[in-house]
Amino acid sequence: MRRRFAALPAALLLLSTLVPASAAASGGPGRPAPGPATVTTSVETPPLYDDEAGGNASGDDPAIWVHPEDSGRSLVVATAKEGGLRVYSVAATELQSVAATAAPRADGVAGRYNNVDIAYGLDVAGRATDVAVVSDRYNDQIRFFAIDPAGADAAVPLTEITVPELEFLFSPDRETVAEDQTVYGLAVYQPNDHEAYAVVTQEGNATIATARLTTGPDGVGYTDVEHLAMPSEFNLPDGTTWLPCEEPGVGPQLEGLAVDRRTGTLYAAQEDVGLWRLPLPLGSGAPRLIDKVTDFGVHDAYDPETEECAPVDLEAPSYGGRNLTADAEGVDIWYGPGRTGYVLVSSQGDDTYGVYDLTGRNRPLGSFRVAGDGVDDVNGSDGIAVSNAPVGEYESGLLVTHDEPETGPDVDPDREEDATGFSYVHWGDVAKALRLR
Repeated sequence: MRRRFAALPAALLLLSTLVPASAAASGGPGRPAPGPATVTTSVETPPLYDDEAGGNASGDDPAIWVHPEDSGRSLVVATAKEGGLRVYSVAATELQSVAATAAPRADGVAGRYNNVDIAYGLDVAGRATDVAVVSDRYNDQIRFFAIDPAGADAAVPLTEITVPELEFLFSPDRETVAEDQTVYGLAVYQPNDHEAYAVVTQEGNATIATARLTTGPDGVGYTDVEHLAMPSEFNLPDGTTWLPCEEPGVGPQLEGLAVDRRTGTLYAAQEDVGLWRLPLPLGSGAPRLIDKVTDFGVHDAYDPETEECAPVDLEAPSYGGRNLTADAEGVDIWYGPGRTGYVLVSSQGDDTYGVYDLTGRNRPLGSFRVAGDGVDDVNGSDGIAVSNAPVGEYESGLLVTHDEPETGPDVDPDREEDATGFSYVHWGDVAKALRLR
């Protein structure tokens, strides 16, 4: 496997058009009305519990696999960290629990699955195979799971087909992997029928990487890993330099990723900074910060006693936007006709979702929250996934979102603080609430 590191020229790291929060709040031509819309859901998966009895399962990121012939047999594949993967039906029932087994390598340890996406039609042993692609934090590598073509009707929907002895993505050796600055976010990009890539981020660092997926009789692997250092400090209009506050030794990491399959444009959420747009391959153009979290530019200090960051000056201005409240987390794309569509970002800090135009300068179009109808409201959302294709009864498309904490009526009240889950939302309800095309 070849390793290459690309660094952006200093000039490309400078940010322009930093708009004070007071200006952004005033609105302007084409700005959406203030305040999030509300959509409802009555469908959620069974709760996962991050305790010993629950197998240390903590939900994080979903992906939607659409069956090519019968959308009712489609699947939702979701990560549960140390609890492995969960496979759900269109009705949100659990079909399969996949343990986070040791990676297929001589020094492999039990996995921690963080993010997941779907690669369609990979040539595995001469057969077109759809594959769930998963980031494994404890082994700093990607894992691969073949999807049975029968989908929800299969006895075993997912089967691991990871090539043995894949190299680490961000670490030089196993000892460094143990320091936890390993693979984190993940998205799949397939520019044509013959190429597929995984785009990944690094926990605790402002680094993005790409890896070309490879296939053969022994399964799926990757090669040609390239890294790109993203900005971790920012020049502000008041002449100061802003570094997002993190615990010592940790940088402003990115997690949520989505690639516009029609243009090769990557959208990446830097949790304490905002939403980036940059072209693929990495280094082929300057990244652009298209929206900022509300407290962008507020100087904080880390308190080792509370292990929290707090503003140095409570009266200091913010240079942030109004659509995302840190952490900016999950990212996905809903595709419309032609090049139209929408970029969705989960705003974890205020339990909402920002929506942006996929074309032009990615104009913000509003935000929404998800309220429960017979189930709990969605809170603290991390990963999200959206499909523009019909998925069972979700004829206009399906949105799946992480929910933490899960507090619905099915949750054991004695384990509520450890409970997470995923909720299903009709895309048509979102489009109607925000008056989208």
